Amino acid sequence: MLEIANLRKYFSSGLLWKQSVKAVDGVSFHIERGETLGLVGESGCGKTTVGRLLLRLIEPTEGKIIFDDIDVLQLKKNELRKLRPRMQMIFQDPDASLNPRMKIGDSIAEPLKLQGHLNSGGIKVKVLDLIETVGLNPEHRNRYPYQLSGGQNQRVVLARVLALNPDFIVADEPTSSLDVSIQAQILNLMKDLKREMHLTILFISHDLEVVRHMSDRIAVMYRGKIVEIGTANDIFEAAKHPYTKTLLSPSSDD
Repeated sequence: MLEIANLRKYFSSGLLWKQSVKAVDGVSFHIERGETLGLVGESGCGKTTVGRLLLRLIEPTEGKIIFDDIDVLQLKKNELRKLRPRMQMIFQDPDASLNPRMKIGDSIAEPLKLQGHLNSGGIKVKVLDLIETVGLNPEHRNRYPYQLSGGQNQRVVLARVLALNPDFIVADEPTSSLDVSIQAQILNLMKDLKREMHLTILFISHDLEVVRHMSDRIAVMYRGKIVEIGTANDIFEAAKHPYTKTLLSPSSDD
């Protein structure tokens, strides 16, 4: 489904003396169709930047991104716009992903209207179906984001993403802003949706246990580089890189 080769993103910093910050420094990996690859590492290691690069929310300094045999970096704006429904992102803060002035039903309907494939009656039916799919009640469609909990709003974000029938989702710390009691519900919902809709996922997190629960394989990132990649058992039972061992250590902050 996805192949990344030698992906780099350098940022310039400083007013008088320009310095180059290597946020992503030669990252390569692949994700099989229907697989969840967990990308784990400490804050600032570059994992969120990788997710944004894959969807071309920011442009890379160098590298190659092949999605379903399509060279993403060679696409022009109109070609990229046509591809975007197939590649979606779930951001960390659900409240920041929703327009506070729009009712939940209108937020979910918005991407359907932009696609233009359904009439108003079809959109209403689809919205209700999506609301049920993510575990909300029909009456939620008439509420505003501030009237819902963080967990409920993340379900709304999931419904918006699923409205576009994506093949690939980048999930960037999708539960880290939620209460611990709600996190497991959202994670299990995502696992169910992945199985039912045959989704391919890049799951980004600093939490190794969460990544282990969600992922088929795990990539460990450190200072802009992938230092180790393997199955969950490979990483947890036979870690090779010193940084991975540090992350797994009970004394680690993570």
